[in-house]
Amino acid sequence: MINVSNLTKDYGDLRAVNNISFSIKEGEITGLLGPNGAGKTTTLRMLTCYLKPSNGSILVNNIKTEDDPLAVRELIGYLPESAPIYGDMIVYDYLSYAAALRKIAEPEKKIREMAVLCGLREVMHKSVNELSKGYKQRVGLAHAMIHDPKILILDEPTSGLDPNQIIEIRKLIKEIGKRKTVILSTHILSEVEAACDRVIIINRGNIAADDYMANLQSAGRNRVTVKISGADFAALRSALESINGTERVSEESDDSLTCASVEVGAERDIRPDIFNMVKEKGWTLYEMKLERQSLENIFRQLTIGGEKHEV
Repeated sequence: MINVSNLTKDYGDLRAVNNISFSIKEGEITGLLGPNGAGKTTTLRMLTCYLKPSNGSILVNNIKTEDDPLAVRELIGYLPESAPIYGDMIVYDYLSYAAALRKIAEPEKKIREMAVLCGLREVMHKSVNELSKGYKQRVGLAHAMIHDPKILILDEPTSGLDPNQIIEIRKLIKEIGKRKTVILSTHILSEVEAACDRVIIINRGNIAADDYMANLQSAGRNRVTVKISGADFAALRSALESINGTERVSEESDDSLTCASVEVGAERDIRPDIFNMVKEKGWTLYEMKLERQSLENIFRQLTIGGEKHEV
């Protein structure tokens, strides 16, 4: 569906995007993740033909963006951050205008469809300026999808929304992802975990990671916290280190119990072994908690000083 090869964008002496390559299959929901200023928006603007690359190529459905940008734009619906919609127009009139721009064959039918899909039926008679930011984002999303694009590109779609609005937009993105290829750009980690199948992490214009969520999380370490009584930390550490899969044991503070944190490879669940070990030793187990490798940890490792991770 989308093939990006050696994509580069320079602004004078500043290199915003540095020789990146990736492919996105049809039907995937892909999160484009990175710190502010990482190059996410610049990448999206090149994908949508709003910016011309300094070097490299982009193929969208086997069409080169530089050869036929209008044909590529017909395949893409784009919602930029802070949707640029006319505030003095009625929502219905605005969507009618958007349908006319796209030369939609049956505009009334398509407007009704967008009103239902984007949850706009209650505000179709209101002017855009009367709407909350959440509803304005919905109007922008309806505009982006009114021509039924194969690909939907969303740049920070929940920026500035309250928690309830974020949940609503997130659900909408998941629903849309059942029928379209979606690229979601954000620096909010929970958005990617909740909505995306795959993650591309960009840092300083370079791709730091490109993989499916499950693979990224399984590539790191999980942590098991254990709280017992009946032994000191030295005895607990020695017993834990004898369990297959244990990589590192460290002491945790607790006023009344002996506590340890165990790092273990994500592919191995050592909790049954810990339970059996504590039982055999005659100790008392008060707590055993598994903390899985989080996207936050992966993100920090890759954007603050970790190594590149590839499929």
